[in-house]
Amino acid sequence: MTTPVYVVLGAGPGLGLATARRFADTGHAVVLVGQTAEHMEPLAAGLRESGAAAEGAGADLTDPAAVTALIEGVIERHGRIDVLHFNPSAWREADVLHLTVDQLFEDLALGVAPLLPAVQAAVDAMPSGARVLVTGSIASEKPDPAAPSLGIQKAAVRNLVTSLDATLSERGIRAVAVQINGSLAKEGPFAPPAVSAALHAATVRSDAEWTAHVGYDG
Repeated sequence: MTTPVYVVLGAGPGLGLATARRFADTGHAVVLVGQTAEHMEPLAAGLRESGAAAEGAGADLTDPAAVTALIEGVIERHGRIDVLHFNPSAWREADVLHLTVDQLFEDLALGVAPLLPAVQAAVDAMPSGARVLVTGSIASEKPDPAAPSLGIQKAAVRNLVTSLDATLSERGIRAVAVQINGSLAKEGPFAPPAVSAALHAATVRSDAEWTAHVGYDG
């Protein structure tokens, strides 16, 4: 099993699919992970129509056991994971006077916590040179006061990437959070194709030029 494998957790028809297509174009087999395999299969079918090796898979990312089982299944089928892309986040319009502790932890359970069991399950199947890629956001530095939960998620996952990179580098694996310093749009420099190119570029840097955080300004 020598074909490199790209797995995206929290895939969707926008940035997740565009990034999957970018990695498929560089020879990766693609696994698109969403809430259900049925939701992901049409996206995977579109990639296969363009010649890519792609499959859809489903898991409740807020359930650590489900995340572990998902990653173990990918390894059983493909034998390796070369790029593990963490893409999910929760958007909740509730300001700091109305956001409850339970709501905050619910959002962190999607936008941060699943990265831990995913990496822990994947690491032994990740060869030297493999990458952990995280979709970051300007919200980590400039949160929307109407939806502070997103900023907390992005700040926390950025911090986690720092620890992951320091720990995994001993195995020849690197981790990076790419902070998107703008709002995703249908066209222009913040459209999915352009942002996906930045995400891909962040993963192909050498160790000599590696940093755990990259900003994309469009």
